[in-house]
Amino acid sequence: MEEALAKIRPHTTSNLAHQKAPANLLQALESTFQEKHADRTPTAYFAALITTLDGSIQKKETSLGDGDVLPAELYLLALVAPFVPPPVIQTNLNTLLSLTAPLFPALMAHAPPMRSQLTLYNAVFRALDKSQLDVSAVRQSFASILQLCLDPRPKVRKKAADIVKDVLSFPPSPLIRHPYAQRVAEWAHIALQQASTGALPKSKSSGKGSDTSAAETAIHLLAFLRPVLPNLPLEAIPPITTTLLTLPRLGNPYLSQAAYSILSDLFTASTTTGTASAIEQIPAVLHAVLESPPAKADNSISPSWIRVLGDAMFAYHVADASACATEFHRVWKTVWSYFETKNPQTRKAVAESLDLLTRCITSSLVKDSISDGEAGKSPLRSIISQTTKALDSLSFASAMQELLSVISALVSNLGVRVDPAKSTTATEALLMPLVSKIADLRVQKGFEHKEAADAVLSTAMRVVGPAVLLEAIPLNLEPSDRQAGKEPRAFLLPMLNQPHPSLLGHFVSYFVPMSERMFNLQQKADSEGRQSEAKVWSVLVTQIWSGFAGYCHAPSDIKTALSPAFSQLLSQLLYSQPDLRPPVLRGLKALIESNKTIASQVDTDMGESSGSDNVITPEQASDNLTFLKTQVESWFAVFFNVFGSVDRDNRGMVGDVIGVWAGLAEKQDIAKAYRKVVDLFRQSLQQSDNGNTTAMMQDLLILLLPFLDTQDVAALFSTCLAQEVLCHKDNGVQKRGYKILAKLLEHDKVEEDALQTFQRLDELSVGLSPAAKKDRFVLLSLLILRVPSESLHIIPSLIPEAVLGTKEPSEKARLAAFELIVAMGQKMSHGGIVKRSMVDGMDEDGAEAQASINEYMTMVAGGLAGASPHMISATVTAVSRLVFEFRESIDTQMQTEVFTTLLVFLSSANREIIKSTLGYIKLAIHTLPIELLRPHLKDLVPALLAWSHDHKNHFKAKVRHIFERMIRRFGWNDVYQAAGEDQAAKVLVNIKKRKERAKRKKAREDDDDEEEATKGKVPTGDAFEDVLYGSESELDDSDEDEQASRPTAGPKRKGVEQGVRLRVDDDEPMDLLQGVASRLTNAQANRRRKPGQDAGHFKTDTDTGKIVINEDEESDIEVSSRKAAKDVAGSAYRESMTSVDGFTRGPNGRIKFNKDTKKRRRENEDEDGDVEMADGAATAPKKHKRPAEPKFGHEFKAKKAGGDVKKGGVDPYAYVSLSQAAKKKGRNRIGIAGKHR
Repeated sequence: MEEALAKIRPHTTSNLAHQKAPANLLQALESTFQEKHADRTPTAYFAALITTLDGSIQKKETSLGDGDVLPAELYLLALVAPFVPPPVIQTNLNTLLSLTAPLFPALMAHAPPMRSQLTLYNAVFRALDKSQLDVSAVRQSFASILQLCLDPRPKVRKKAADIVKDVLSFPPSPLIRHPYAQRVAEWAHIALQQASTGALPKSKSSGKGSDTSAAETAIHLLAFLRPVLPNLPLEAIPPITTTLLTLPRLGNPYLSQAAYSILSDLFTASTTTGTASAIEQIPAVLHAVLESPPAKADNSISPSWIRVLGDAMFAYHVADASACATEFHRVWKTVWSYFETKNPQTRKAVAESLDLLTRCITSSLVKDSISDGEAGKSPLRSIISQTTKALDSLSFASAMQELLSVISALVSNLGVRVDPAKSTTATEALLMPLVSKIADLRVQKGFEHKEAADAVLSTAMRVVGPAVLLEAIPLNLEPSDRQAGKEPRAFLLPMLNQPHPSLLGHFVSYFVPMSERMFNLQQKADSEGRQSEAKVWSVLVTQIWSGFAGYCHAPSDIKTALSPAFSQLLSQLLYSQPDLRPPVLRGLKALIESNKTIASQVDTDMGESSGSDNVITPEQASDNLTFLKTQVESWFAVFFNVFGSVDRDNRGMVGDVIGVWAGLAEKQDIAKAYRKVVDLFRQSLQQSDNGNTTAMMQDLLILLLPFLDTQDVAALFSTCLAQEVLCHKDNGVQKRGYKILAKLLEHDKVEEDALQTFQRLDELSVGLSPAAKKDRFVLLSLLILRVPSESLHIIPSLIPEAVLGTKEPSEKARLAAFELIVAMGQKMSHGGIVKRSMVDGMDEDGAEAQASINEYMTMVAGGLAGASPHMISATVTAVSRLVFEFRESIDTQMQTEVFTTLLVFLSSANREIIKSTLGYIKLAIHTLPIELLRPHLKDLVPALLAWSHDHKNHFKAKVRHIFERMIRRFGWNDVYQAAGEDQAAKVLVNIKKRKERAKRKKAREDDDDEEEATKGKVPTGDAFEDVLYGSESELDDSDEDEQASRPTAGPKRKGVEQGVRLRVDDDEPMDLLQGVASRLTNAQANRRRKPGQDAGHFKTDTDTGKIVINEDEESDIEVSSRKAAKDVAGSAYRESMTSVDGFTRGPNGRIKFNKDTKKRRRENEDEDGDVEMADGAATAPKKHKRPAEPKFGHEFKAKKAGGDVKKGGVDPYAYVSLSQAAKKKGRNRIGIAGKHR
């Protein structure tokens, strides 16, 4: 509420009456509060405004002009009411109703105060309980608001509709549905019936008569009904649905579209929320919708009508699948017929609707189709046959993209198993011929929809698996296949890398031998110097092994497929093939994770489609995990060796796999591996020059940490908390040492004395590397949580290190230092005792202090007395973070002391201190209460103005931004009065002018909203960082008085639907009945130059057909170059003496440039006439009057026909090609520019 009121207060000096009146009223109310020493609470504002409104009505000051009191009172009431506690509104309900309800008739002619009244009633209705909603005055007011939902004024109508939606969305506490829901439903039903009885016009050309107003009323009603429908009673939906079905018969396109769209939303809501509000009516709705199909050329209604059919069928399937199956084929045929339209929106709606229909396919339809045979007439067989024929039909040429998406949906939703005991799916039994046809289209050269075809094939790969798919669609990648003329299908290899039902044994038996043969071919090509061919085989081998992870998603044959021989092959690949290492690791990781996921599921419906990909039961997954546990020890050895052999940048993936397998391992396997790693770690520590090995062992220990037992954890903690680790000369060893200690504390696996650990860390801080500071801060933050409340004397010794850490060059180290400062503050805020006698540097007889956030602020503020500017600046930054983090906990006196203390630093001469202090001031103005800051404005504003002209470190921009925030919070007058001197006040006047200029500029640019959205800084996710650095000045772009506006590009020309063309092949006849899909193109006709087409412009020898070129004739290029050389040689001196760009030298050698006169410009234009399409009379005598320029393309105009085409076949005003210009013979031929040569 305070933010909203702060935006009103500055308008007391506004020139607009409707802005000035609320501001003056607010100022008067707040003056009264100040005189009576009352708090500015929402309740106080509400009571004062109610009293003021009562006085205005009693004085009969009910005029509703812009500057009158009554609209201002309603405006402020509407602003305050949402923040008033509900009991206050309930208590004053009668008073509020008696004052505001009689105003409805008078407010009808004044939209702004009416909107304020509606906003007020929104807060009132949401605050009432069930008993008060039955009061007659409340019900009457709600009835008035309902009628306003059809108001012709858009803002009033929207406000009223929002109130009804909000009221129904938040019923009184014990009720699930609002008591007014039934009343709203009855009113909407009656209004719909009244709208449906009128004959609405088909267009707006009939004028603004009663019919047009009826149409607009119906449109407004549907816009109101859409968001309200989910909150209406279930029994009220059927009559509204019935009435909605009558609206399309009235012939108004928009009404029909809106009605169908609302029906779609209704059916979608019934399926997503599980309600049965419209389920009973689905058969009647389907029948009514099918009986009134729009014309296929009607692009406005058809998409909505088609979507209604899809949504209704899907809702019908959810409610009654068997009954829906009887209507499936009929609805499919109806929707399919709209595929032939040229409108892309209609085709998109057809594809979406057919996608929903494919989800309505039941197991009974599938079984009937399979038992019917390939030549059967079952609904599903006929649909598949129809879809197959459509691929070659010209009628569906423009819908090829959508057609392929429907086929993909069919493949996905027919993934149910025909027989639960077998793995055969309906897709394999019914759709493999169709999938094979799409694969054949995919390899044809002229086929343009390869991405959509790939989507279909990828879906088929996921549903039936590569074992089935590759049997129907071979890869044809090996030389023997190429020699047989088979087209290769390498595009299938990237599709293997997704979960599918094929067994791991298929990869072992099919792809492993293939990859070995290809690897041999690669070695052979490489040895023979065929590098390109070797690269091809290398890429194919990599793609094959990239599909290994797809086979590892819970295969049922893991015990037989993961044999010792195959495991040895995988190990060799991990050791010797860096390119194949990532896919092998992904597969081994998926092997564990997928089985764990399925084993954790209790109930798995195996009858669902294979989209869930649970081809094994949880019992089988548990058996697989039991088998894999026996392989952990051997795989650990492999993983650890690979981890040590790769460089640091590539260890991440190996570490992830180690972590996954460690989660499966038994305790003894983990302990055994841990002991080996720890022994190697201790041995490497003794070798001081072996930092890389030590860091690698630490990385392995970090991976094993979550799985260690308590005894091993304690030993590891002691090992790492040693000088050999934390003072190691290698930065990486130090970092990992601190990281291990932090992770041990994070997992709560170690019981160590926090004070002793702090003492030990303090001793080891001498050899601390800057790279390890971040991890040290993280460790200290975790240790602080373990400090007993009676031992908080350790905190003052940590403050200097944490404060200086906020100035570290590393961003991560700075963030960790801030977190440490906040953690210490939270520990102090929880209470405890600070024994000052145990603090370093304090008197031994110092008294004990109670821990609190104020005491902690005092400790941190001690750094302000530091000897170096660096320490003072860091302390200011730390205090800023604490002020922001604990703004609700720090008392007002402490906030005031901190503010006044840091205000003194604005007079410092050190820029580092000033930079931090400006950051604190910016934060304080954003965060602290206005009442705390207002008394200090007289000191703050002059201190800031002293830096308003300093450009270094961007101080000028920062100060300007601070002033902008101050003006928004305190108002222009208060800030300006605090400025004092006239010279200093000019800065504020300039800021105000620039702000007003920016507003005007923004108002002129209609499309500036999108640019502003993209230009603003993205929030960092850290509230402190966003406040301190995130928001920049809104006037940054207006530094100059009026920058020239950038040329804005004109509206982009919308692409015209080109339609589908047939690609013509001169060498091959076209069969329009078969294979036409590969000859379709959406591109424009190919107008590129064909090779050799310019040869037709030359003479040819009749006997040999060779081109004849006469060497005696000179080409245009030779003539023009010779002429240019002659011109340069003969006129360069004259050019320098007479042209506009020329110059002369005086007697003393000074250069004097020629004057730019009209005569010189005219002479230059006459001499440069060959650049333009001028008439060719270069040798004609010069006239005093410049001849008019001939029209463009005049040389092509026919002399007798007055504009007809010449015999040469050149159109009037056409461009001349270079080849046509070259055809002219003789010395007096005319060039491109129209000049005689």
